[in-house]
Amino acid sequence: MTTPTQLLSDAGVSIWLDDLSRERLSSGSLQRLIDEKNVVGVTTNPSIFHAAITAGHYYDAKVAEMAAQGASLEAAIFEITTTDVADACDLFAPVAAATNGVDGRVSIEVDPRLAWDTAGTIAEAKHLHGKVGKDNVHIKIPATVEGLQAITAVLAEGISVNVTLIFSLERYRAVINAFQSGLEQARDNGHDLSRIHSVASFFVSRVDTEIDKRLDKIGTEEARALKGKAGVANARLAYQVHEELFSTERWAVLADAGALPQRPLWASTGVKDPAYPDTLYVTELAAPGVVNTMPEKTLDATFEHGVVTGDTITGTYDEARETLNALEALGVSYNDVVALLESEGLEKFVASWKELLADVEGALAGARKTA
Repeated sequence: MTTPTQLLSDAGVSIWLDDLSRERLSSGSLQRLIDEKNVVGVTTNPSIFHAAITAGHYYDAKVAEMAAQGASLEAAIFEITTTDVADACDLFAPVAAATNGVDGRVSIEVDPRLAWDTAGTIAEAKHLHGKVGKDNVHIKIPATVEGLQAITAVLAEGISVNVTLIFSLERYRAVINAFQSGLEQARDNGHDLSRIHSVASFFVSRVDTEIDKRLDKIGTEEARALKGKAGVANARLAYQVHEELFSTERWAVLADAGALPQRPLWASTGVKDPAYPDTLYVTELAAPGVVNTMPEKTLDATFEHGVVTGDTITGTYDEARETLNALEALGVSYNDVVALLESEGLEKFVASWKELLADVEGALAGARKTA
């Protein structure tokens, strides 16, 4: 029987798992997702690493090893996270080989405290890339204003990039410009463009969470009718932007030089409101050449009962635009929402990173006492 995840793959969607841990790697559960549920990549973030490292005892040996070496807190976290990512890259190496590096990618994010520091982000990206040392790693850089320059500079070095925390269509246009500028510089620097890969992570469910809250406050029947529609509409319009900006003469020149387009990646695809279908941000955002990175709960729901009907994005742009216009007419400011979501997203990642620092610091201290 053809599974829904296979149908999704057949529709041109690359399924990536939004999770990674030593437990997944050592237990074989990640390999099973590759074998059984069409998973062809992995994304991580500070919250994922915090959850992984503080759950169970899978990192005790590594922490003890780092403590015995007298490693600093920062060095210990760097070693632990890059080891997981490097091992995951090895696991996905056959997928990367089979897809010429398009899939089989594993993403690791720069320290989120550097989100407003262009030079710091560039240095950290190079450091991460060198430490992981795998062709199929993606370095995640937030799409802040300061991050845009870093994205260009890192791509210019021939390093593949996952641009994260994109919420607005305007910022997405700037991200694509930063990507194409980076490839132009990489070409001038003598890099093989066909070996540079990138995705642009456009966040979905958080848009609905914030806008639905505002619609509830308005409380009218018209407002309630728009609940749960903004996230999908925003992402569909992002796909339209992608189609537009990868159909230009500027892009054609890069493509002729071997460049591959930066793919849209749907992130934050776990449904937050139980009133909505648990596969909403998967089945309604299927189109050729996109990535959907899912938490395991969403992946399982899709595998078990997702109704995949092929391309559900192309041809929906007028309707999507009408949805955003209707929200504006009710007083829900798109610009205000996306600015708030970027700020909150960065704050959450910084908070998770600080919690991780505190927890690993405690673990290192404990390991030194028992050594």
